[in-house]
Amino acid sequence: VQLQACGGGLVQAGGSLRLSCAASGNIYSISSMGWYRQAPGKQRELVATLGSSGRTSYSDSVRGRFTISRANAKNTVHLQMNSLKPEDTAVYYCTADLCYGSICTNDYRGQGTLVTVSS
Repeated sequence: VQLQACGGGLVQAGGSLRLSCAASGNIYSISSMGWYRQAPGKQRELVATLGSSGRTSYSDSVRGRFTISRANAKNTVHLQMNSLKPEDTAVYYCTADLCYGSICTNDYRGQGTLVTVSS
């Protein structure tokens, strides 16, 4: 099972980026997907989640600027990030609550993608 994140990069403050995460492998159910981020010297922060019902949640720091959505392929989720700020600079990781084989696990994590916002 893999969670492959992409879309990070360097952007100026006020700009936008869209991250994508595709889950692949022997997955038979995903109950939710989300994104968290970690900046150097800071605690990990869960920024957005999307449940199987379509319910979304956001951290206070990104609410109103970031939007999480599911692609037509159910195992793919996007994070549209607008009005980016330098404090959004971090490695962004995709996470999922999923079942594969005989295992169900919360917070299955993929590799991160670096987002750098310059002032």
